[in-house]
Formats: sequence, structure tokens, C-alpha cells
Amino acid sequence: MKKRTIRDIDVAGKRVLLRVDYNVQVDHGAVVDDHRLRESVPTIQALRAAGACTAICSHRGRPNGVVMESLRNEPLARHLSGLLGVPVATARDCIGPEVDAAIRALRPGELLLLENVRFHAGEEKNDPGFARQLTAIADIYVNDAFGTAHRAHASIVGVSRLLPAVAGLLLEREVDYLTRVTVNPERPFAIVLGGAKMSEKLEILLHLCGLADVICIGGGIANTFLKAQGMDVQDSLVEDDKLDVAREILARVAARPGQQLLLPTDVVVSYGSPDSGNVMTVPATQVPSGWRILDIGVDTVEAFGRALRPVRTVVWNGPMGMFEHDRFAQGSLELARIFGWLRATTVVGGGETAAVVARAGVADRISHISTGGGASLAMLEGKPLPGVEALLDR
Repeated sequence: MKKRTIRDIDVAGKRVLLRVDYNVQVDHGAVVDDHRLRESVPTIQALRAAGACTAICSHRGRPNGVVMESLRNEPLARHLSGLLGVPVATARDCIGPEVDAAIRALRPGELLLLENVRFHAGEEKNDPGFARQLTAIADIYVNDAFGTAHRAHASIVGVSRLLPAVAGLLLEREVDYLTRVTVNPERPFAIVLGGAKMSEKLEILLHLCGLADVICIGGGIANTFLKAQGMDVQDSLVEDDKLDVAREILARVAARPGQQLLLPTDVVVSYGSPDSGNVMTVPATQVPSGWRILDIGVDTVEAFGRALRPVRTVVWNGPMGMFEHDRFAQGSLELARIFGWLRATTVVGGGETAAVVARAGVADRISHISTGGGASLAMLEGKPLPGVEALLDR
């Protein structure tokens, strides 16, 4: 990473403002998925060991500048304390005299979790005044919030203009992995793209189309490509305004000797409600009238697996079907199990894809599971991240 990190600075006895991404679901006071909290632990432990007095800030949800009791950070402090095995104090706000006093009272190694920064409208507006209040008595700013690094918000960009700003260990790892796979990947290099809409992954396709040796496409995105090839996908989700772009990408790949683009050859289709309607597997060329494609079939999973086995680097973003329904999750789960046994650098991006590999029981076999949905997409699209650009250069 070309930016400075916590390894490059002395934080002993310093008041550190640590930005994390704890935008997680809480159900009846309990954190539903603590992946983002666990991923922040190495940075927090490093700061504690170095003698920093650490005030942690994060957002949750979209409260639009008003206090929402359901989006307070207090449940996160309890969970984080359990992960760390040390107390994590809380504040009822993220700015103001009482918060400043609580930060001043911190001793080396102690932790304070501030309140949801999005309770203040100035956060998303990148308001300089709000940024000044956040940094009122801090000495150093550490950004470990990769998941929001694509946002030019006050606690991401604004504070970086007011304090020495460096990266945390998670942010460093995220940027290093995604740079490695998008700038100079070990070959053969593959990308696996799924999800509902092609428009959401179009920039990735256009950016990586010329770099990847193997491209596997499933999910709703594949429907648009199948229709672009002249197939009748019946009532399946299709973005008709992207058909010409799909044809352009298919033509680009066809013109490159040795490059493969794989689409579903068999699909799981449904008639009626995804929960209770009829379901069957058919060739992609024979979708019955009134039915819609909601998953990839066994033959497609096997074909994707054969294409991926020789690769040395692979990035996967987006499920292969309507993963939230068990009947249409098998394509994603089977592909995840193949993914987990590849002898390659494997990178998974996006919350749904991370959920797929976790449910398939192979999360511990993936080289890197990104904590950032929009941020990882931006990097895969070749775009700079404001939160990273704002940090000190080495």
C-alpha cells in the first residue's frame, strides 16, 4: 500500500480517532453478523498494545441526521468487548463537551465507542464544522473503514484534512488484496460475477473484461447476456437497455484468442411464487413460457468449476441465483464449495457473496473476504477511493 499505516506512526499516549465500519444488523440487542467487528480487532489490538487512547467511531444505517434509538451503537460496544476481552466504554454522542471529556479521560489502552456519526447531518454532507468537532481533541486519525472508503463523508475525508491520517490494518489488507487482483494478478486470472442486475456490475465487466482470462457469469446478469445471444428467457429479469453492451462484451471476448466467457447452459426456473411455485431445471435454450430463471443448474456449476480449476487468481462478486430462497441457493452454494478448494488466491466481495461462502462452510478457505460492498466494487471498477486518497503518502 502506498499510504502510511499505523505501523508508520507512534501512537503511545496519543488520542486516536479510529474510524471503523460497524454498519451491521442488530436484532433485539444482538449483533446478527459480527464479521466486520471481528475484522477490526487486529487494528484495535495493535493500537491498545502501542499505548493509544482510542475513540472509535462508526455509522449504522441511514438515520438521515436524526437520532434513532434502533440505530444506536451501544449493542456494538457490548459485542466488541466480548471479542476483545476488555471493557469498551460508550458515549451518547460523537461530538460535544461531554464526549471530549470522556476522550480526555481515556488512559493508554482504553477504548471508547462513540455514538452513530450519521445522527448528525454534517456527516454525509462532509461538513467541515462537524469534522472539526469530531477531531476536537484527537491527535491522530486512523481509517480502518474500508466499507465506506468510497464515501466522501466527514468522518472519512473531512477529518483527514485536520489530523495526521493513516490506514488501519484492515484497510491496508483490503486495498492490497484488491490492488493485487486488479492491477497485476497471477495468471490465469478469473472473475465470477452474479447478482440481479447487469447495470450494477457493468463497470467491473468493462474494466476487467480485457484483463481476465476466464469470465463466469450467473445470476440475473446472465439473463441479459443469454437474451443478447438470441435466447428467449421468458419472464426472467432482463435489462433490455443493456443488450447492446452485452453484445459488445461478447464480441470483445470472441476477438481475444484464449479468453473464455461462460454463461449458464442449464438453469433452475420457477413458475409462480419463489416460495411455493413450481420449480424445475431446463436447458438455458428451453425456458418454458411464463417461467423465469432463478438459479444456475448442475451442469453450469460443473462447467464453471472446470474453467476455474486451473486459475491462480479469482474474484467472485454476486450470487448465482435468488440465494435468499433455499430452492434457488444450490447453484451459489455448490460453486462456493468448489471455490473453497481452488489452489488459487480467492477474493470474495459483497455482502451476499460473503454470506454464500459462510453458509457453504468454506469461509475459512477463502484468501480474502472483503468487508466492503460499494468500496470493493469501486476498486474492481478501477476507481479511486476518497477515503484512501485522503491518507498520508509514504
